[in-house]
Amino acid sequence: MLLKTRTNKIKIPSTAKFISEFHQLSESAITKLHSQAVNPSPWPTILSLDNATYTKVIQLSTKSGQLVHGKLAHAHLVKRGFKPCLFLRNTLLNMYCKSDELDNAQNLFDKMPERDVTSWNLLISGYSQECMYGKAIEVFREAGMSGVKPDKFTYSSALAVCAKAQEVELGRVIHGLVIIDGLAGKAFLTNSLIDMYAKCGRVDKARLVFENAVELDDVSWNSMIASYVRNGLDEEVLRQFVKMLQCGRSLSSYVIGSVLKVCCSDFTNFVECGRSTHGCVVKLGLDTDFVVRTSLLDMYAKHWDVSDAVYIFNVTPERNVIMYNAMIAGFVRAGSLSGEFMTEALNLFLEMQRQGIKPSMFTFSSILKACNAAEAFAFGKQIHAQICKNDLQSDEFIGSGLVELYCSLGSVDDALKCFELISKLDMTSWTSLVSGLVQNGQNDRASSLFLEVMASGKKPDEFMISSMLSACASMGSLRSGEQMQGYALKTALGDFTVIQNAQIATYAESGAMDSAVLIFEEIEDPDIISWSTMIRSYAQHGHHGEALNLFEKMRDYGIAPNQITFLGALTACSHGGLVEEGLRCATEPSISLLSVCPIFST
Repeated sequence: MLLKTRTNKIKIPSTAKFISEFHQLSESAITKLHSQAVNPSPWPTILSLDNATYTKVIQLSTKSGQLVHGKLAHAHLVKRGFKPCLFLRNTLLNMYCKSDELDNAQNLFDKMPERDVTSWNLLISGYSQECMYGKAIEVFREAGMSGVKPDKFTYSSALAVCAKAQEVELGRVIHGLVIIDGLAGKAFLTNSLIDMYAKCGRVDKARLVFENAVELDDVSWNSMIASYVRNGLDEEVLRQFVKMLQCGRSLSSYVIGSVLKVCCSDFTNFVECGRSTHGCVVKLGLDTDFVVRTSLLDMYAKHWDVSDAVYIFNVTPERNVIMYNAMIAGFVRAGSLSGEFMTEALNLFLEMQRQGIKPSMFTFSSILKACNAAEAFAFGKQIHAQICKNDLQSDEFIGSGLVELYCSLGSVDDALKCFELISKLDMTSWTSLVSGLVQNGQNDRASSLFLEVMASGKKPDEFMISSMLSACASMGSLRSGEQMQGYALKTALGDFTVIQNAQIATYAESGAMDSAVLIFEEIEDPDIISWSTMIRSYAQHGHHGEALNLFEKMRDYGIAPNQITFLGALTACSHGGLVEEGLRCATEPSISLLSVCPIFST
């Protein structure tokens, strides 16, 4: 029940309720507060409330997040004219800083008759937590001018502000002050310095601090690993990991996860690096850690080793949404090799729901990719309904997946509706719609959308340029294709294979075979699409000899043909009347003719 003050302006709870909210207080504090419950006055006569009692009430209010009770205690001591000690004032300051009421915190700080280093530290930390970095730095400078001697917490808070604000020069100044005050040998500040330099992109300075440190702890090693990870120095991550093992340092799940992530990078030998790390993890008994298991699963899935990923998934007794997401993403990634994996991804999503695990945004994004790849459009529509039910249709990744789904269905209007619901349109979203329009033969609308992207100041990516080149090829507009190629070269996108493949198709469709051949010869590492496009282009223009020669050359390079490649080769044989060559292609064991020409099934 609320009691009103005589002015009817302020409402405070009864003392009895006030006591019940703070039943965890010490017996002495409860006794003192309870003695006031019998007084009917809105502001009861105080018997013997002291600094310790108020401090415990405010500390509990801060810990529980019940700011209103802390404010009541503050109002209570102000009303009775109580003069709090410095420790109690700092407790109040901490409460306001932790509750994001920095105006009240600053007002309280300004009125404090005396301050110590803790007072300054609390205010700096409060402004830092609210991303008010300029104000935090200002308070730090005022602390120095006030004559207060900073301690390790002052410097640590200031370095954290420099890291978040990318103020590396000020960080170097603070580093110098740390050395002058004789605090540089402490591991606590060493870790703060490593973190600051790493977040400011100066990993060389972070390494220098680490190597010259007098005292290091496990956090120091982990901080150094984190700095290498943040700056993409994969080799250094592995070297640091080996050093940690040699020095007998304890390994956290973060370190193991970082190393396993590096094992997925292109420069490493997966068999040597990834499996060796897995063996080390098992030897140290860390393979039962859930985070480590998820990292192992993700590593194997990214290296197409789906069987090992499935094994780890199956031996994990309790799985959460993160592990399901990793396994579904692994199946989707491996789906480019076999459509069976896409079906497994869909089945795993159903199992996830049967287990009562709520899908996340990442789950929906991955499963939409599986629906598109497996052409499970009816299933995709059901997923769309669940997305709407969870109010996730505005997410850019999910929205892009929905656009691709409906474009694959040929329902461009539905794709446009999904596109318009995306709250944050990134280049992936625009590219999905442009590609979908081209896919459905709506090249004029795709061109208009491309011009809209250009007018907005956004930079099209290689996939959008590739789609627009395909549109130019479909329309037989060689001039537009040349302009698009010029734009790709101007924006340093011309060397992407996906664009070069589209250029080959554009020139071939326009009859400019010499230009198509020139583009093909300029590709450093042609993929299966490059070979297939060139073979098909030769076949369409009656160059059956060149098409079959290129087909043989591709196989000599060890590149396995796909359905499109065989279709191009068979088309060349058909146009050239080369029956024997066509039959020889038909006996190719790597692919069934039924998947190329359904007529062979009759």
